[in-house]
Amino acid sequence: MLFRVENLVHQYSDGTIALGGISLSFDHGERIALLGTNGSGKTTLLNHFNGILKPTLGQIFFEDKPLEYNSKALLELRRRVGFVFQDPNDQLFAPSVKQDVAFGPLNLGLTPEEVKKIVDEALETVGMSEFSEKPPHFLSLGQKKRVALAGVLAMQPEIIIMDEPTSNLDPRATSEILHLLLQLNKEKNITLFLATHDVDMVPLFATEMYILNKGKLVSKGTPKESLTNGNLIRQVNLRSPRITHLFEVLKTADKLPISDELPLTISEARREIIRLMQQK
Repeated sequence: MLFRVENLVHQYSDGTIALGGISLSFDHGERIALLGTNGSGKTTLLNHFNGILKPTLGQIFFEDKPLEYNSKALLELRRRVGFVFQDPNDQLFAPSVKQDVAFGPLNLGLTPEEVKKIVDEALETVGMSEFSEKPPHFLSLGQKKRVALAGVLAMQPEIIIMDEPTSNLDPRATSEILHLLLQLNKEKNITLFLATHDVDMVPLFATEMYILNKGKLVSKGTPKESLTNGNLIRQVNLRSPRITHLFEVLKTADKLPISDELPLTISEARREIIRLMQQK
């Protein structure tokens, strides 16, 4: 098992218990979504995966070994487990895009030639090569998120943790980010763990999902299993994905012959819509 979390409790210095006994696990190559409203504990949980925070109680295992919190162990962990913050402005600081992406590899002691090769590849992967000389603060939010991701990719991680990767993005930028992440998972076998409150992106991205509510893990399973549970979704103050709602409306209002297992992916939805149009 790649990561295993056992009875994780985190209490902040002001007494707030942000996580109240979380247990979960995931393995290589998976795409996991952590769903929950603001304040549910998502960011707190993410911050434990690469040692930004240390558990108050409980334990975290990486490749079946408990995390260690000395500087050497954390440096190696953070090389293998990349973290992309919700706000890219918290991550970008160098005068130019290429300098920002080069920061991590340079600190690994690589040669200038090796660093240049890695930086060029990372920027090409995220589609930002033409902006390599540009100051990050002149970029759009979507472009900044791509550069922040490139900086993580330059460390050649096995896992990427992302906090609200599509927040405040327009539909096109959201689609581009999701496509890029799916490409990284498929072509480089990078494990992805994303925290979000955007229910519409989850069925398009995740193979597994967890739902957090007030610091407690209330659901785990596939997106289809969890997001079609209307009672659960209402209890945690979320909503069903729009595509699920669309088919529920069609099913009840038009009485069209839609199967009870609602399609939750773009390809499934497209096939179902074509089938319905052919039957009308």
